Amino acid sequence: MSTWVAVPEGSGFGIDNLPYGIFAPPDAPARVGIRIGDQVLDLAAVLDDTVFAAATLNPFMAQGPRRWADVRAQVTDLLTDECHRERLEPALWPLPSVTLALPFAVADYVDYYSSLQHASNVGRMFRPDEEPLKPNWRHLPVGYHGRSGTVVVSGTPVMRPHGQTKAPDATAPSFGPTRRLDIEAEVGFVVGVASRMGDPIAVDAVAEHVFGVVLCNDWSARDIQAWEYVPLGPCLGKSFATSISAWVVPLAALQAARVPPPVQDPTPLPYLQGAEPWGLNLALEVQLNGTVVSRPPFAEMYWTPAQQLAHMTVNGASVRAGDLYASGTVSGAERDQRGSLLELTWNGAEPLTLSDGSTRTFLEDGDTVSIIATAPTANGGRIRLGDVTGTIAPATPPTL
Repeated sequence: MSTWVAVPEGSGFGIDNLPYGIFAPPDAPARVGIRIGDQVLDLAAVLDDTVFAAATLNPFMAQGPRRWADVRAQVTDLLTDECHRERLEPALWPLPSVTLALPFAVADYVDYYSSLQHASNVGRMFRPDEEPLKPNWRHLPVGYHGRSGTVVVSGTPVMRPHGQTKAPDATAPSFGPTRRLDIEAEVGFVVGVASRMGDPIAVDAVAEHVFGVVLCNDWSARDIQAWEYVPLGPCLGKSFATSISAWVVPLAALQAARVPPPVQDPTPLPYLQGAEPWGLNLALEVQLNGTVVSRPPFAEMYWTPAQQLAHMTVNGASVRAGDLYASGTVSGAERDQRGSLLELTWNGAEPLTLSDGSTRTFLEDGDTVSIIATAPTANGGRIRLGDVTGTIAPATPPTL
């Protein structure tokens, strides 16, 4: 299938993709758009539906899978049939001329820890005399609730956070900016359809609730995290910023990317077992100041997004339109497939060398990190998820 819109060769944003975002044309309010090539289609203008005049995707996402499918089919027809060209061209905006915003209002945010390789690497670093994985890890998707209010759109500067840290040889903690600022290359899943409190979501019902996928960078202050982590879990070391892409790729665009997950041993409890394969064959790439430092393979993730959603609600917890849950750091078996600097530099012991000759253990002020990803299509091509990029801004002394 081809489109009459000019799509640059290899852009990854052709007719097989059609991701949703929030854009503002010059001197006009923000509204819902679909990306095609390097342009944005104004849905409110072409579909004459006020739900697309909203400055967030939440109202549309809440309408559910049948509505999502209808709109996708309608937009596909409009962009492939030449007879619509004259009417649609005035509603196409070049990307450089618009401002992109956070694509949905984040209701709740849950972050998981679902890569066997990442969890094992962390265990080997910090518990060298123990088994790398804790006893519960292979029985349930381990996760924690994050801060939805600090989820930001790609391109937003990330300020170096302050917090308590404690050096191994110090007798007491000190306060100041993190010295071990890190990345976590992740994939996020955006809930569209809410559930009722007390009604768990079955593992095979993920497509009835999840609207689409974004890339995430769950920035982490490793020294702050290390001091606060025991005995409860992540807090200030994680809550200062989580960046997501400006484009939400609908699940419908990822059907050809679905693959069986790795073998799970032991067999999960029944509520985590499903008939449908929900592994995703996504190829991630992490760039630091333009140097590719990692290519994590999402297909190797141990726990799937379907299992994560089922686990998140099995206790009766409800979900809302705009809920975001992320995979946790995506890491593969090879050194150049690790999705965090913590692993890539083995906790700072093995610095990375960038293309300009500089070295890094953790992030420095002014560093820019970009995460990109692609997925296969049914016709043998590839689509691209929206990039997620952030640049580190210097810490500003807090007023205490």
